[in-house]
Amino acid sequence: MPHALAGRGRFPPSERVGIEQLACCAPAGIGLEMTHWSTRSLAQVAIERGIVPRIAHSTVSLILRAASLQPHRSRYWKTPTLNAEFRERAARILWLYERADWLRERDEVVLALDEKPNIQVLERRAPTRLMRPGLIERREFEYVRHGTVNWLVVLVVGSGQMRGWDLAANDSQHLCRVLPGLFRQHRRARRIHLIWDGGPSHISAETREFLRAYQPRVRVLVTPAHASWLNQAELLLRSFAAHYLERGEWASKEQMVDHLHASWPEYNRLLAHPFSWSWTRRDMHQWVERQNQ
Repeated sequence: MPHALAGRGRFPPSERVGIEQLACCAPAGIGLEMTHWSTRSLAQVAIERGIVPRIAHSTVSLILRAASLQPHRSRYWKTPTLNAEFRERAARILWLYERADWLRERDEVVLALDEKPNIQVLERRAPTRLMRPGLIERREFEYVRHGTVNWLVVLVVGSGQMRGWDLAANDSQHLCRVLPGLFRQHRRARRIHLIWDGGPSHISAETREFLRAYQPRVRVLVTPAHASWLNQAELLLRSFAAHYLERGEWASKEQMVDHLHASWPEYNRLLAHPFSWSWTRRDMHQWVERQNQ
């Protein structure tokens, strides 16, 4: 707080509030072409508009910090259509997450499936220099591209275990080649609940026709539009990528595919665990009500 108080003590409240209000306005709203603020641009514009006679950008930073304003940060969000269909689809999926252990005791399994398409196969032009005392790892900036790989994963919700496949193409034809093996892996389950998003390969006529042969034992649940975050397999892909794709380099597509197929059993052995999912159906309905108000 001493730094924040230093910035607040040198400027009267009216000037501090003027800077805070300026930071909360989009630059376009006052006729500027820049897309977002920096402390330097805020200081310059505050002087030009007569908010303060003079001010350093470091002081602007202190004023913003004291007001909990962070113009240097932003975050994306998806906007689902919060209608009755959203509630119904989301509630079915959340019910499965809430009852995964209960269902497992009754020989039913909950699976979440998702793809990571077009993973770039990159090879650095020079060997990576490993970490040493006093030196962080250093990697060559330039790289060689060796194509892309499509990676399909399935998560067993109750256990956190995964399985992965590489796909020659991310389409219905190649997806339907994988599904029989997935269902055989869980042949002892009395029922399979399969969660995935509304991707083209999931909802195509070819995939729907293929799945008819497995009904009613296989029950497919599609996440609502723009709500693929309800699919726990997305969390799995983030965790898997953080441990097995980031900083990696491969000299060919074949080398990367071999790496991926060796990685998912290791993930199961070292890292797999059920995701802690606390967002319930009640939370969802309350959130929808707040958003719709």
